[in-house]
Amino acid sequence: MKKNDFQNVRAIIVTCALLAVSLTQVALAQQPDNEYQVGAILWTQTSGEKAALAYQAFALARMTLDRDLRLRHARKRAIIVDVDETIMDNSRFQAMLVQTNQAYSGKLWTDWVNRAEASALPGAVEFLRYANSRGVRVFYITNRKDIEKAGTATNLMKLGFPDVNDETLLVRTDPNSSSKEPRRQTVSAKYYVVLLMGDNLNDFADVFEKSKTVASRLSAVEQNKSQFGTRFIVLPNPMYGDWENAIYDYNNKLTEAEKNAKRKGALKGY
Repeated sequence: MKKNDFQNVRAIIVTCALLAVSLTQVALAQQPDNEYQVGAILWTQTSGEKAALAYQAFALARMTLDRDLRLRHARKRAIIVDVDETIMDNSRFQAMLVQTNQAYSGKLWTDWVNRAEASALPGAVEFLRYANSRGVRVFYITNRKDIEKAGTATNLMKLGFPDVNDETLLVRTDPNSSSKEPRRQTVSAKYYVVLLMGDNLNDFADVFEKSKTVASRLSAVEQNKSQFGTRFIVLPNPMYGDWENAIYDYNNKLTEAEKNAKRKGALKGY
């Protein structure tokens, strides 16, 4: 082999090695960073505190309902509940993403929903069955999509939730908007809504849906603090939600490294 040929081969090998390193770095950069969720998922799945908070929320809901039942209303009463992490626990789905090192995708979520294997939060079935037994209509307003409605209904009924049908299970049908306000207004037009339950501020009122920063969300809570525990009841969800979207400035194009930097940048230490 001539000297020039050797040098050319060597150059090709070096170039290929550099390209391989570069491709590896790109692949690693694109891998989902799910490790930061492990603590939140473990707390959701294993802590007695999570179960206690759920029982506490539904006990408060029953006291609120009982107090209202002593009053007279011209219209029939209703309760509006969110589904995910409010009355049903999807932490197994979140855990699967960590265990298989996969990023969230609509397809994976739809596959999970249609398995109809989510479990009920402690106290959820008992409270909603009690409300239903007192003549209170239960509406399930969720941002699960229409292709997930059948799986959702199957899951709810399998767990024993009451009065699950096309009228009471209101999924997201507008591809351009995730707002629940139009669906809440539909219920409010026919019923007196005693209380709303959710794990996300957006489950309660449009004022929260319009709050897109950490500061504005906190401000909206402060302005509506009298509603919490009286008409709005929040269930804890440290795994995901608009609280996290606010940290990312609702920018779904951020890389994993950029998201990590945003999370750490939002921390307040001393």
